[in-house]
Amino acid sequence: MSGRFRNLVLAAAVIGGMTCAMALDIQLPPETGAFKQDRGAEIANGQCLICHSVEYVVLQPPMPRAFWKSSVQKMQQKYGAPIPDDQVEALADYLARNYGVGPNGAPAPLEAPVPTQSAAPSDGPKLATKYGCFGCHNVTVKVVGPAYRDIAAKYKSDADAFGKIDQQIHKGGSGKWGPMIMPPFPQVTAAETKALAEWILGAK
Repeated sequence: MSGRFRNLVLAAAVIGGMTCAMALDIQLPPETGAFKQDRGAEIANGQCLICHSVEYVVLQPPMPRAFWKSSVQKMQQKYGAPIPDDQVEALADYLARNYGVGPNGAPAPLEAPVPTQSAAPSDGPKLATKYGCFGCHNVTVKVVGPAYRDIAAKYKSDADAFGKIDQQIHKGGSGKWGPMIMPPFPQVTAAETKALAEWILGAK
């Protein structure tokens, strides 16, 4: 073991003239992170986290809305991010409010979340569009994440299928379908989660 590698994993302490090695307690960052909860967070989680972490945005200096809109358009047009044209303005608004500054350099005001009405399984495709799920999933074929019909087949006889899908939606994670990380969507309501899960589990 080289000294360089040893120093990365061990801490040395001198006790009575003798050097003793102690293991370091290394805390890894969370596997997944989510954007601040506010109107438009579902777009940011669904679109931005496909390619990079929340820290990519958090570490940017506070900038006005024009900066955030141009950044969104750059990701869309130059790097091929699958951001629908009708979500560009809403995403720029969200980023400016939560990670930017207002016109006079003051912090941009946050908006109160809009109450969500009850949802039915038939709303599944609409909810999947709202939260950017189709950026990584398709009903019949694997994209970044598994196809919905494959998820339905896997959990067909699982009594806790709803609970597992609920946890995956709200907490994200990886390992169940490969190394790709699914971002968390904590803002999805209980009614929306139920509708999404029932729709996914009914996919054929």
